[in-house]
Amino acid sequence: MRRSVPALPLLVLAVLLAACGGSAQSAEGELSGTRLDPPFPVSSTPLTDTDGDPFSLTKDTDKPLTLVFFGYTHCPDTCQTVMANLASAMTRLDSADRDRVDVVLVTTDPARDTTAVLGPYLEHFDPGFIGLTGDLDTIVDVAKPMGVGITQGEKLPSGGYDITHGTTITGIDADDEGTVYWDEQTSSAAFAADIHTLLND
Repeated sequence: MRRSVPALPLLVLAVLLAACGGSAQSAEGELSGTRLDPPFPVSSTPLTDTDGDPFSLTKDTDKPLTLVFFGYTHCPDTCQTVMANLASAMTRLDSADRDRVDVVLVTTDPARDTTAVLGPYLEHFDPGFIGLTGDLDTIVDVAKPMGVGITQGEKLPSGGYDITHGTTITGIDADDEGTVYWDEQTSSAAFAADIHTLLND
């Protein structure tokens, strides 16, 4: 069973398929990720951060660049790899760049990923990462404009269940628009290079 699958609008998917070698580091000034034209709209609907406070991906993202990934702490494969690559990418940036970018994990499994669970999970990767949870229907509504689908799978013999969700990482700019996305195979070096390029565009 595939636990994590890309879920993009057809037009964007066609762009992704045409962008060969998207996870490799590109030439200086170019991106490994895919620029969006037009950009993804970003919902202003607030979710809940690990401090229990409302957090909107538009109103509360005040840095020039915010990277958003939808995943969950019980994910057995893709989510941990993506989060580890994002954490490693942050260590590759100089302090000036690092201070101008946020990384946000929005859970796709709010029944298990409470604020008390998300906080320690993200601490393992980077204490500066932001975790968001909330009502599942609200999370689905926030994810949809960014081309991310979320469905809860059937119960497993172990008693748990799988979550099928889109695996793209979206970059939100200072105008609160999703202007670039990366796939789950993007390396930490490619993330770091792209972040530097986007911050200096």
